[in-house]
Amino acid sequence: MTGEGGIPPYQGQRTSPLGFIVQVVENLRKAILPIIALMFGSQQFGDTPVVVGLLIGLAIIVFNVAVAWLGWTRRRYFVGDEDVRVESGIFSRDARSVPYERIQDVSLEQKLIPRILGLTSICFETGAGGKDELKLSFVTQSEGERLRTLVRERREDHALGSARQEARAEAATAAAGVAEPESRLLFTMGPGRLALFGLFEFSLIIFALLAGALQQLDSFLPYSVWSLDDWRGFASSQMSWIGAWGVVGPVIVGTVVTITIGLIGLATGIARTVARDWGFTLERNARGFRRRRGLFTRTDVVMPVHRVQAARITTGCLRRLFGWHGLKFISLAQDSGSESHVVAPFAQMDEIWPIVREAGLSAPPADARWHLPKSDRWVVLGILGAIPVLAMIAFLAMEGRWLLALAAGLVVLPMLGLRQYFSFARHRYAVGVRQIFVREGLVTPELVIAQQIRLQTVEIARGPLGRWLGYCTVHFGLAGGKLSIPGVPIAEAFALRESVLNSIAAVDFSDLPQ
Repeated sequence: MTGEGGIPPYQGQRTSPLGFIVQVVENLRKAILPIIALMFGSQQFGDTPVVVGLLIGLAIIVFNVAVAWLGWTRRRYFVGDEDVRVESGIFSRDARSVPYERIQDVSLEQKLIPRILGLTSICFETGAGGKDELKLSFVTQSEGERLRTLVRERREDHALGSARQEARAEAATAAAGVAEPESRLLFTMGPGRLALFGLFEFSLIIFALLAGALQQLDSFLPYSVWSLDDWRGFASSQMSWIGAWGVVGPVIVGTVVTITIGLIGLATGIARTVARDWGFTLERNARGFRRRRGLFTRTDVVMPVHRVQAARITTGCLRRLFGWHGLKFISLAQDSGSESHVVAPFAQMDEIWPIVREAGLSAPPADARWHLPKSDRWVVLGILGAIPVLAMIAFLAMEGRWLLALAAGLVVLPMLGLRQYFSFARHRYAVGVRQIFVREGLVTPELVIAQQIRLQTVEIARGPLGRWLGYCTVHFGLAGGKLSIPGVPIAEAFALRESVLNSIAAVDFSDLPQ
């Protein structure tokens, strides 16, 4: 018996030989800093520190090449009748297998170097994330596409069962010779929109990276970056020309520093956005939504429509003023450790709603009845949060620091009150015939749309305060995440649970796609 492509089942197949080159480059990248440190530390060996450092570096390189080669020769993958298995390990063998019924989807990922060499990694997603995912690196692009199609077909065969497999075979026979419909483009982002998106993704992460690098290289610098005295000396040496400008000097310096930090933050945001979302395209094909993006790391993910559990529409404080929003799908399969798949990260609402409808969801009706939570929860939590502030004010008053105590009372307490008010005002929900809508966020609003038949569980949770004041939190279990509504009155929560359960019970799940 032979498998797909003439490969005997469980005889196994090696990954692409070019993957050995990728592994060598990755190992050397990790070894660069140790090699540099050894070259600096080799000065203790006499007058030939460079030679000693080069010899040690060469030994590290040879060792990494040998490990990468042995690792490639010992890595095999198997596509059997019941599961997918990957074996690896030089001295201790590691064999991991995932049955087809546990595989939610198969995605492809191409980082920069594998992409140059025409290689890809395959991730067999189980929906659990973390160590439960099975990843195969590296195979050719054509082999990755072939494996993805093969595994999906066998997964569907296992989910359908023998009777439906026969029906599927008959349908395939009847459809022989009929061309499969082409993919439809739903959403894309060009360079102009990416640059605009990056302006809203302001980031100062570059300074955190610089701080980390300076922390590692502090011993090689002529001065200490973390020494306050060194910075005072530098400032005093520059005060001569700053002082020549009089009072305007510090203002000019502060303005230049602020503008520089702002420009760096904007440039960082644009660079991160372009690297992550370059070539972003969302298509609708026969299998579902296909999303491709990435400049250095190219990802190719397909989300079957029937596995979309809910839609999440988000925005930001500034971008909402210009009508820009983002759309994510909560799916059974996980997206790089996240519970949601980004399908339109930067779009107008007239671009988002057609995508939502393709997933079988719809916008809240104009006459939807929105339910507000019970305000008691936020009032009591606000009072409890104010107790430490009142204690601090009392302590300052006893110490005779009346000005600080007055400032804390006039600034901190009102801020706490406003925070609780806005937190209360942003939560509301509505129940439709087939869907549940949950809104939150007053300044940065967010809307979650979930089909009632996709909800796995309905949990009513009450803490001590909830039992005392008559409210609870309703948790809806989704296969790819969780949806919660806090501060719901008890009677309303039980009525909501009954309504959702009745809606689910009225559906014949045997007719739904698996």
